[in-house]
Amino acid sequence: MQFHRKPHTYVNNVHLYVEDLNRSVQFYEEILGFKTLERTDRKAALTADGKTALLTVEQPEGVTPKEPHRSGLYHMAILLPTRADLGRFLQHLLLNGIRPGSSDHLVSEALYFNDPDGNGIEVYRDREPEEWAWNNNLVVMATEYLDAQGVLDAGGGQPWTGLPADTLMGHIHLHVGDVDAATEFYTKGLGFEVVSQYPNANFLATAKYHHHIAVNTWQGEGAPPKSANSVGLHSYTLVYGDDKVLQQAVESVRSLGYTVEQEGNVYVTADPSKNRIILSL
Repeated sequence: MQFHRKPHTYVNNVHLYVEDLNRSVQFYEEILGFKTLERTDRKAALTADGKTALLTVEQPEGVTPKEPHRSGLYHMAILLPTRADLGRFLQHLLLNGIRPGSSDHLVSEALYFNDPDGNGIEVYRDREPEEWAWNNNLVVMATEYLDAQGVLDAGGGQPWTGLPADTLMGHIHLHVGDVDAATEFYTKGLGFEVVSQYPNANFLATAKYHHHIAVNTWQGEGAPPKSANSVGLHSYTLVYGDDKVLQQAVESVRSLGYTVEQEGNVYVTADPSKNRIILSL
């Protein structure tokens, strides 16, 4: 699949605030199977392939616990290459006493659970795009029971040995205060299109993926942003295919009235609910 490669725009890193860096690194290494790429006293970059950081966890000074009913992260979604990988991972979770939520979304099969700070995680595998159904330019998605035994069987009883090297950050799903305002920002500003809809939620993508980004008001209309130092989403990174498309996004976001700051070779902005976004090549 080509949905997470240039020339398309996609998510490639999520940066989370956590209360205890040591605890978080241990969880993400032992439960998820990440490897630590770089680490300081307060921050760690985690990788699947040993080269690219998919997840950054940071313990800021004065960190406070996760706050309820705020905009921010609903979940980050880690995309495994195959159903067999998902089966081995599910077996691994169960052996470690974690009983995840699960869903068959028609386009994908997914497992859901939280990290020790309450940050939401999805681990999923995609069905082939040829199996997806489209109706009036919207991909057909649902939330149905997962065939968990079938997923386990696909793993062949083999042990989980960590994230495969070609694991990706498949998408990010955000709580926002206003779905319409967020959708305008992501479509007219950042160049995504609406590809599916749920009650009080829109799913957005490039290249007709089922979604790279989703936004919802499931924490309540008008949910305020989290406090600056609380657990949750610090930022996430979008990769653009070339500088022309990136500059177009920067100008479009500014034309909508939002601030975009250049920091080195990247740009930093925030959506209407103050979810911080790094725009990069």
